[in-house]
Amino acid sequence: MNRYAWWKYLIIAVALLVGFIYSLPNVFGEAPAVQLSSGKATVKLTPDAVAKVEGVLRQAQVTPDFVEFDNGSVKARFKDTDTQLKARDAIGKAFNPDPADPHYIVALNLVSRSPQWLRALHAQPMYLGLDLRGGVHFLMQVDMKAALTQKIEGMTGDIRTLLRDKDIRHAGIRREGDSVQIRFREEATRKAALNTLSDTLPDLAWVAGVDSSGNGDLTLVGALKPESIRKVQDQALKQNITTLHNRINELGVAEPVIQQQGADRVVVQLPGVQDTAKAKDIIGRTATLEVRMVDDSTEAQAALAGGAVPFGTERFLERGGVPVIVKRQVVLTGDNLTDAQPGFDENQEAAVHLTLDARGARIFRDVTRESVGKRMAILLFEKGKGEVVTAPVIRGEISGGRVQISGRMTSEEAADTALLLRAGSLAAPMEIIEERTVGPSLGAENITMGFNSLMYGFAAIALFMMLYYLLFGVFSTLALTVNLLLLVAVLSMLQATLTLPGIAAIALTLGMAIDSNVLINERVREELRNGSSPQSAIHAGYEHAWATILDSNVTTLIAGLSLLAFGSGPVRGFAVVHCLGILTSMFSAVFFSRGLVNLWYGRQKKLKSVSIGQVWKPQE
Repeated sequence: MNRYAWWKYLIIAVALLVGFIYSLPNVFGEAPAVQLSSGKATVKLTPDAVAKVEGVLRQAQVTPDFVEFDNGSVKARFKDTDTQLKARDAIGKAFNPDPADPHYIVALNLVSRSPQWLRALHAQPMYLGLDLRGGVHFLMQVDMKAALTQKIEGMTGDIRTLLRDKDIRHAGIRREGDSVQIRFREEATRKAALNTLSDTLPDLAWVAGVDSSGNGDLTLVGALKPESIRKVQDQALKQNITTLHNRINELGVAEPVIQQQGADRVVVQLPGVQDTAKAKDIIGRTATLEVRMVDDSTEAQAALAGGAVPFGTERFLERGGVPVIVKRQVVLTGDNLTDAQPGFDENQEAAVHLTLDARGARIFRDVTRESVGKRMAILLFEKGKGEVVTAPVIRGEISGGRVQISGRMTSEEAADTALLLRAGSLAAPMEIIEERTVGPSLGAENITMGFNSLMYGFAAIALFMMLYYLLFGVFSTLALTVNLLLLVAVLSMLQATLTLPGIAAIALTLGMAIDSNVLINERVREELRNGSSPQSAIHAGYEHAWATILDSNVTTLIAGLSLLAFGSGPVRGFAVVHCLGILTSMFSAVFFSRGLVNLWYGRQKKLKSVSIGQVWKPQE
């Protein structure tokens, strides 16, 4: 009656083993480390950098615990902060000989002290939030005016192309602030243009007038509608958030928090980053993508030889340091790029395959049709400095929104270029308007207080259960311990982020988990009170209590899932731990605790009593 099959005990043993292994890394804590990562989008770190870092540290007479390559960055762990600072200076001088133009970011960080055998099993500790681990907090302001300017600038080119396609003559198109002005010689031409533009560009509101310069030209002035302005601003904010996610994830910062605050602000939290200045470098490592035409005129060739740059052009450098004269007019921006993947062309040479949106495909088709044989430059702007990623020759008209870039690149360079283009661009510039540092000592204090609250609560529950339910209370306490072990293990395996609200959720989970054991124990007592034999009472107690336990946990899980779906920030962190705790408590309180009871009482054929405390029987 009260016996488990061997495979059920095997499940319990495997769960305990996995829970122990994957919760163990949280015991070792964190050690100071130095993280070396790329400081420019066009610079890539490879695993070969590990040997160079080790050589630099040997020359500086610094001994690391280990040096490893992880997620595109090199991390070196040290025993204390003094060694960490010395190593940072040595690595910084070796990899950035020119401090004015650093190619790499050398930042102070924290990594796990877990031994090598645990890391080989991919057992990692839970990520800790900013309030527990320390780190930096930034509040960033998005330049919405620049986003609107960029939108109007793009529409100006669209209008010019549209009127040319419709064979509507105009006397000039120019942008004036946040509006576009088109000049015409004849009223009929202006009316035709107004009808075409109103149908094609519904985001603009058009007003007819006369040119203020006094030359008698008729004008159409188009400005963005209020709802279109809000749409542009929302899209700019969302794209900036996505781009920041891509850039920071590439740098290997553990569990960054990047979320919208208000209409034009973004909150960025980087747990574990100790150096605020380096954190600014990480945030500043965002790029703006532009496509422009290369100027191959005689004046441009003279400028390459050292002459003056022609009007309307700029000088940039390719990856190899070769100068290129590029026109100022922007053909496409990163807004029009939907995907970039490395591959091969028809000659089996390395290439990058780009996918454009509908608007970008139309513009690209028109530009390439008119510019066959000319070069087109793809530029990446970082921190105000532009660099030509590639400048291929246009071989023919390209339509359909699929673009292939090939020639003079290796497979690795093609993969790098695709990654840079795919990572996205900022829709508008951003500036840091508030910064705050949470020191590791404050985080350690929060961890200590949270740990103590859990331990005191656990001890109080365990003491009560063992005094009130005797041996069954011991079984309940062991089940509660297993629940805590499995919850920490699952959080570690999922690499979830633990914050102070998460610790509160763990404390709540302990109370809810023990409630299930209270229901079981009281049900067993009730069966004994009604005259059932001890074995029958144990069996009936678990069977009858299961439905109540399931109902109560399901309803609580629904509330937790609602918090998870609609909450954000600390609320979402609370909900994650809360939901996982409900699932682990159902396993430990019912399946595991019954396994203990069956193991202890199940093989006793003539069981006369069970140690479950005082069973109060009704008076006759």
